[in-house]
Amino acid sequence: MASPSLLVAGGTVVDPANDVHAARDVLIEEGRIAAVAEPGTIAADGAESVDASGCLVLPGLIDMHVHLREPGYEYKETIETGAQAAAAGGFTAVACMANTDPVNDSAAVTASILDRAREVDLVRVYAIGAVTMGLRGARLAEIGEMRRAGIVAVSDDGQPIMDGELMRRALEYTAMFGIPVIAHEEDRAIAGGGVMNEGAMSLRLGLKGMPAAAETVMVARDIALAEQTGGRVHIAHVSAIGSVELIRAAKARGVPVTGEASPHHFTLTEAAVDGYNSNAKMNPPLRTAADVAAVRAGVRDGTLDVIATDHAPHHRDEKDVEFDAALNGIIGLETAVPLALRLIAEADIPIATLVRAMSTNPAKILGVPGGSVGVGDVADVSVVDPRRRWTVDPAKLRSKSRNTPFGGWEMTGQAVATIVGGRIVHRLDGKERRKKSA
Repeated sequence: MASPSLLVAGGTVVDPANDVHAARDVLIEEGRIAAVAEPGTIAADGAESVDASGCLVLPGLIDMHVHLREPGYEYKETIETGAQAAAAGGFTAVACMANTDPVNDSAAVTASILDRAREVDLVRVYAIGAVTMGLRGARLAEIGEMRRAGIVAVSDDGQPIMDGELMRRALEYTAMFGIPVIAHEEDRAIAGGGVMNEGAMSLRLGLKGMPAAAETVMVARDIALAEQTGGRVHIAHVSAIGSVELIRAAKARGVPVTGEASPHHFTLTEAAVDGYNSNAKMNPPLRTAADVAAVRAGVRDGTLDVIATDHAPHHRDEKDVEFDAALNGIIGLETAVPLALRLIAEADIPIATLVRAMSTNPAKILGVPGGSVGVGDVADVSVVDPRRRWTVDPAKLRSKSRNTPFGGWEMTGQAVATIVGGRIVHRLDGKERRKKSA
């Protein structure tokens, strides 16, 4: 149940959807934004309050690319622990990928995921259905039935769709339902079983490299198919210069393509793998400083519409092994906000651009509520202290897994309150905030 009345006071509202970047108080009533006004001008006797002094008040952050692992892999993460991590990271909504067990390739699995999310009742959880049955890339899943059950997109994330004709049919079919295909771009033949970026570092470490071309050739193919079919393709976790350039050129032609950057791909380079650090193993792999610069430029100019974590929890026993054998992926829900805020100083990216990428655009691409803090909007709000300093201690993260390359990093910026439908689902203690910010 939403609080009858909640006042978020003293903060700076950054709401690019309504062209607002100013000191404002926000009144929430019955789960909706009731007023956004000059500080101290809202009469809200009896309302619960959130002190947002010194903080950014943002439309609720939406992560459109997470792996919650339930059903089937609850030893890594559950919908409940993933939702707790999301709330702690400032996310009011997440969209979970289909690589569960059983795979989310049917209406029954979709319904079970959404039912479980309603039982957990923390952040909004949206389901992404599989493109193909069992993620095997052989025949289309029951997309229409899953859409009626509530999916917001389809993806075989983790597995590329190597069959171009199948991808074409997926784009044509999803166009009928108004949902995007989220593409994991990897040509398996070119990738050749690589476990990190191909280059001098892979040569020195004696590890099989994965060239950037394995990603870019598939990006080019799927842009061509989207251009032909009119279906919407969303390029997940873009990591390479060539991919950014292809998406930029396609957008200039009016192709229905959107793109996504993950915090690790705009923060880390392949150097993080040095020492055979399996917590820096992911797919697509970390690449060069030039690729990182290109991804940042793509976020800055809107070529890459979205920042999404690709939160991929794994058990310690799946990471603390030889690098070749370690599974791909890292957790990211609780470190995304400070890593994104680093882009303001390091890449000259305005806060409004970051809000678009982490809230407004994901809501638009998935067709879900949120993305703005206007009167009448759903009251999903993230309150972020941009100056709060903290150290990443993997043992204290809310996720069930600990596979992060950012352990021990000094971070600046953290969500201090997360509000979903007018209800506070995460809140840092005020004394703790003051002590850590001092």
